[in-house]
Amino acid sequence: MTYEPQIATDMIKEEAKRLGFDEIGVADAVYLDEDAVRLQQWLDKGYQGEMSYMERNFDLRTDPRKLVPGAKSVITLSLNYFPAERQHADAPKIAKYAWGLDYHYVIKEKLKQLIAYIKENISTVDGRGFVDSAPVLERSWAVRSGLGWVGKNGNLITKHSGSFFFIATLITDLQLVPDAPFATDHCGTCTRCIDECPTKAIVAPGEIDGSKCISYLTIELKDENIPGEFHGKMEGWMFGCDICQDVCPWNRFSKPTKEDGFTPLPEVLNLSLQQWEEMTEDTFKKVFKNSPLSRPKYKGIQRNIKAIKSNDVLPSGS
Repeated sequence: MTYEPQIATDMIKEEAKRLGFDEIGVADAVYLDEDAVRLQQWLDKGYQGEMSYMERNFDLRTDPRKLVPGAKSVITLSLNYFPAERQHADAPKIAKYAWGLDYHYVIKEKLKQLIAYIKENISTVDGRGFVDSAPVLERSWAVRSGLGWVGKNGNLITKHSGSFFFIATLITDLQLVPDAPFATDHCGTCTRCIDECPTKAIVAPGEIDGSKCISYLTIELKDENIPGEFHGKMEGWMFGCDICQDVCPWNRFSKPTKEDGFTPLPEVLNLSLQQWEEMTEDTFKKVFKNSPLSRPKYKGIQRNIKAIKSNDVLPSGS
């Protein structure tokens, strides 16, 4: 089956929109030389903490052609997860991306459908879709695909919708028409994310010490206790952290997601800290089986609650 690159590119973007993706961009599959240098410097500083997976497969992270032999194009897609709802004042803070169904389930199904569409309507294709579970530098590809810029908080930001969205990539051997890279930075002199980070994890504009990030401490860290140096700095966050996004002026343009899979679980919105603390492991496993909250497991959540109770100002009413 033959195809014309521009027509194929337009068809893929149209189908991705139909599947619910918000933004779609294309870049040529090339070696990320500048990103490779930055990644190595980041690793050399130990900013990955216990995230040893960041140290593995370095060559795969920086060259998509080693992930998908013969790759010619990298398609980057975004999916908004910003909720219309708010957590109850008594609820311990949970990062917004984790309020609904695990995004891996939602996005992988959409990528599967997109690949099937390409094979049926454009060409037989060798391609793989990724959602932060493989060695892919999603934000770098998003910038190269024209979707936005990496802000001082390390997140990809767009002028029209802020940063509350997931990024997925589809690496394929199709020769598509690339979009112009996003070449400007619109953070300006704003330093709100740097100023408001309670653990000072943003050590420089766009440079994040992951080992100090509250998201890392409450999700990735496997220690029995959160280190004492962060006591009093967790600000009530039980899972993840949205501070650097909540204070970002560009997120005033965030609009509620239309994805049903991201509908918040009632327990996330309404349970008080005490109710979380009293929850049994069986109940936790049942309620949060398909939720990102299952990642640190019941034991990790209870550890985080202990840190909140021992060292932080409690949410009102807790």
